[in-house]
Parts: sequence; structure tokens; C-alpha cells
Amino acid sequence: MSNPGQHNQTYRVEAEELLAEIEETVLELEENPEDKESINRLFRAMHTIKGSGAMFGFDDVADFTHHVETVLDRVREGELSITNELINLILQSRDHITAILEAGDTGQSVDKASGDKIIERLSGLLPDLNKDKKKDKAEASGKKDGFKEMTCRIRFQPNPEVFTSGMDPVLLIEELRELGDCTVVSQTRNIPSLDSLNPEHCYFFWDIILTTARGMNAVEDVFIFVMDDCDISIEVIGDDSENDEQQAYKKLGEILVERKDISIDDLTSTLGKQKRIGEMLVDSAAVPPNIIKSAIEEQRHIKQILEKRRESLATSTIRVPAIKMDSLLDLVGELVTAQASLAQKASLSNDPELVLISEEIERLVAGLRDDTMSIRMIQIGSMFTGFKRLVRDLSKEMGKDIALVTHGEETELDKTVIERMKDPMIHIIRNSIDHGIEKPDQRELAKKPRQGTLTLEAEHSGAHVLIRITDDGKGLDPDGIRKKAVEKGLIAPDVPLTEKEIIQLVFLPGFSTAQTITEVSGRGVGMDVVKRNIESLRGSVDIESKKGKGTIITLKLPLTLAIIEGLMVMIGKDRYILPLSAVEECVELPKEEKNRIAGRRILNVRGDAVPYINLREKFEFTDNAPPLEQIVITEVNGERIGFVVDEVIGSHQTVIKSLGPAFKHARDISGATILGDGSVALILDVNKLV
Repeated sequence: MSNPGQHNQTYRVEAEELLAEIEETVLELEENPEDKESINRLFRAMHTIKGSGAMFGFDDVADFTHHVETVLDRVREGELSITNELINLILQSRDHITAILEAGDTGQSVDKASGDKIIERLSGLLPDLNKDKKKDKAEASGKKDGFKEMTCRIRFQPNPEVFTSGMDPVLLIEELRELGDCTVVSQTRNIPSLDSLNPEHCYFFWDIILTTARGMNAVEDVFIFVMDDCDISIEVIGDDSENDEQQAYKKLGEILVERKDISIDDLTSTLGKQKRIGEMLVDSAAVPPNIIKSAIEEQRHIKQILEKRRESLATSTIRVPAIKMDSLLDLVGELVTAQASLAQKASLSNDPELVLISEEIERLVAGLRDDTMSIRMIQIGSMFTGFKRLVRDLSKEMGKDIALVTHGEETELDKTVIERMKDPMIHIIRNSIDHGIEKPDQRELAKKPRQGTLTLEAEHSGAHVLIRITDDGKGLDPDGIRKKAVEKGLIAPDVPLTEKEIIQLVFLPGFSTAQTITEVSGRGVGMDVVKRNIESLRGSVDIESKKGKGTIITLKLPLTLAIIEGLMVMIGKDRYILPLSAVEECVELPKEEKNRIAGRRILNVRGDAVPYINLREKFEFTDNAPPLEQIVITEVNGERIGFVVDEVIGSHQTVIKSLGPAFKHARDISGATILGDGSVALILDVNKLV
């Protein structure tokens, strides 16, 4: 038997996707109210939420959405225009539907009064179009709703397992009957014998002839939320522009062929031994044989292309719960660890066959790891889209005119990273709108366009993704930042700082330049949280700002958090891992450098001064250092930093394991990994070390 809870969860997931699409489409319509495609897309999304909601027992969602759909139908028919009031009401409706679904998850009740208020305001937008006169006029002209009367041939063949999804095909047929004159013929040829019949399967399909004046959109909308689960064909076979002679012309054989109930070959075989058209044309010398062959090859080619496209569409996506993906990644991580153990055993053996097997398994595991990681990658545009509503609402609330521009939406990032990035990004965007971009009058005085621009862009950079949040606002004031930091006791009044160092003070806990506390900012909580969250993802954040011109905040994030390529190093008898994506090069520490005075930690690398940290001293090793030490040079926050180690072993495929709550205060360690021999190597956090 089917699982109702599973179907309900499926509906909720689909509804969330549609609600996200609705929000994005509404914001597009706000920019371009005459975009017919966006209007149709918006209507179809609402129609799907309503129809599927009724099908799966979400009657409160269906009842509320019905009112929104009615208004959107008027917009689609050109009877109602897109206005700011309508945009706001649709967004409020979208939020109310979300609230209903969330209330169902938590068992709480939703505020019905707010929904009734939205419905009342939506109803107030419907124009008084003197419906009786319109109806009389439409009937006199043979039209309804402004469409010509047409006749459609429909074949509706549900998936045999359609009942398990909670759908009743009869309800869709009844909905078709409401559109006009409808003739329905049930087809039973697929019903098996009793011993092989499954009572939970649907073996019927239906041939339907529908004459309607409601338009093709109305017919297609009946099936809009079952298109993926059913075989549906809709074909217009006549309209009121054709005369009776034309409509009556088709013969029985033509109708059967058009409906694909009989092939042309079977038809011609039944009618008699008649040659194919190509053979007849060749025999009559009307067309050369090669021309016929060319036409047949074209026909075959197009058919193959169309079949490939259909197969591609049928298998293009599959919805998998996130918990299954997390479980798969954990298993791949364990497999990587086991493979490392096998590789170590093979290298110590004198068995060439075992070494070959180990290398083959290593290749397969690497491919499985890469494929698993790619499955977890999603486009960052899904996160960017969600910020359009935030920018719109905040800018209106604060009396500002701000356009959101996005670039690089196709850039892919690990699902977990994107989820954990949402809150820091909201902090940054709020600050850009509140502190950065001025009000229209202020911008005009500064000889800027009245509309401000907030730009989000993403791009790949090696094993990282760079996300830039740019605004063309007033920028940061270094003098004001320094003054505020001194007032709060965060720095001494006489400490020398460069402009870049002063700007970095905004990341200090409790720092805020807001003069008043608002719902958006000014409580001293924000950029320090952003930096802490970004660094917890093994990323970094950087600010560039020019007073009066604007600010650029750059976030550098790893592609994934689960499996990384690392550089294994030795200090004493212990092994450590440095993220290979941060490593630039490895050089020897000159003997004369070791004899320099204590405290001086700068190495000349081909004319470039590189400061370094001696990890042996940092971690307080008491044994003697080897005669020849190595420096691993990394890039951290745009600066080159070296780390002195005893020995560089080489690259290592690293499965990141959490250290657990007992080591939550270990500042310089971001995790650990299990090596092939079962020992543990600590993963160094280069940001914290610096």
C-alpha cells in the first residue's frame, strides 16, 4: 500500500520549489509587468499548488490558493494589470501559503484572519466588467472568454501506479467536462487477466473529444500537475474558422493513424497490397531514388534526435533526500580511509599483483569520490534568488531604491556550504542596504543615479569559490571607524594602523558604526559573526572600500567540507595536514636563517619577503629539530605566510572528521583524519594560526 506520509512530504517539497519559483517570478514581473511568459509561469505554479494540494488533502492550501489563481487568471486574460498592490498581495499570499505548510509541520494553527484579509484585498482588485453583457456578447459571437471555439482530441493514459500518489483520474475528466462539450470513451484493452491483475494499478486510459471556448491554456492546466506521471496528448482537430466541409473531410483511417491507434503500414496492408509512396514515386520516375533515400534518412535522423531528447528529459533529474546524500558521503569517506590502508599495506609488501589491485581500487575510489562530491554540488543561483525578496522588502522599508544584480549563478558549491552561507550573506546584504547605499535624494546630491545597485557575483578560483558582494554606496569611513574603535576601547588611540587594517576593525566583536538601533542593524552584532561563520567553513572574508564610491566584500570558500586534498607534514613524530588548496610552494629553511635573532620571522623567497611561523615552537615540541627544516608557503587572506615543519611527506586525500566537544577550544586545529595505519593526523587551520 502507498504511504500517505511519504506523499505528503513529496507535496511539501514540490510546493517549496514552486513557492521559490513564484517569488522569483513575481520579482521579475515587478521589473517587467508586461512579460506574458512570466504571467503564465506564475499562474501555472499557483494552479499546481492548488491542484496538488486538493489531491493530497491540503484543503486549506487549495482553498486559499484558489482565490489567488482567480486573480492571476484575470491577469492572464488581460482584464487586470500588474500593479505594485497586486505584486505585494501575491508575495503576501506566497508567505501565507508557506505559513500554512509550516504550521502543518509543527502542529500549530495558522492565522486565518491574515489569510482572509489577503483574500478580501484580492477580491477588491477584480474589475466590475458587467458580466451579463459580456456573456451575452460572447454567446452571440460564438466565443467565450475571448477565445475561438475549438475541438481537441485528448488521450489521457495515467501511469499504472497513479493511485499510489493519491490521484484520482476521474476528477480530471470531470474538470474537463466543465470546460465545454465533452465525449469520453474508456479504453480497457490494457486490463490483464484476473490472475495477474494488481488491484492498486490503473489499467484504464481515456480518449476524449472536447469542444471548448476556454482556450488551450485552460485545457492544459487541467493536467498541469500530473504531466510527469501520465502519458497525455492534446491535439486541436478543428475550430470555428473551418467550414463544415473541411471538418467532415477526414476518413476513418486518417483519424486512426493520427491517434496512433494503427500504423500507416497496417492501414495500407488492410486496404490492399499498395506500394509505399516512395516506391510509387520512383516507379513513376517522378523523383530519383537517391532523393527518396535522402528524405528517408532525414526522417530517421530527426526521429532519433527526438527520441534522445525525450529520453534525456525523462531521466534528467531525480529527487533524493539530503540525508541519503549525507549517508553516501560518509560511506565514501570510510572507503577512502580503507583504500589508504590498503595502499599502505600494498607498498610494504613485495607482491606486484597486490600493488596493481591497490592502484586500480585507488583510481575507482577517486572517481567515486569525485562523482559523489559533484552530486552534492548545487548552483549558487538558488541562494542568490532568495535574496531578491530580501533586497526588495528592505529597500522599500528603508525608503531606498535598490536594484539587485547577480552574476555567476551557475557556479556550483557544496550543498552544505551554501546552507551555512545563507545567514552570513543576509548579514552582509543587510549592512550594505542599511549602512552602504544612500537614499535617492542623498545619491542625487552626490551626483549618483537615484537607484543604488547591489551586485552579487560568484566564480571558481581553484579549489575555492569567490563570492563578491558589491554596493555603490557611500563606502566605509576609515576615520569614523578608528574613532568608534577608540571610543569602545577596542584599540589604543596612538596605535599606528594602515587604512586596510582600520577597515578590518569592523570584524571586531561589538563594533558598529550605526547611530541608531533599527530592526536591520546597530546592535553590535553582525560582521564579527560573519567572519566567525566564514572561518568555521575554512574560508576567509576581505573588505575593500573607497569612501563615497562603495564597498566590495569578498568571501573565499572551499568547494566542499567533507573530503579535501591535503599536504601531509611531520613535526617530531606527529603528522599534520595542511589544506593543499592553500599551499603555494615548499622551500628549505636556510641554515643561516635558523641562527637569526629570535623574533625575526621573515624569509626572502626570490626577492619576496615572506613572514613565517615555526610550528615546532608554536606547538612547544621539546626534542631537537632536524638539521634541515622545510617551509610550507601558503596564501591566507591575500598574504603569503610560511609554516616551518620538520619534513614534507606529500599530498594526501583527507577525509575530515570532527574532533568532538572535548576539543572545541583547540583554536589552531580544524579537524582530524584517519591515516592508512589507523593513526590520527590533525588538520591545521591556517586562518587561526595566522
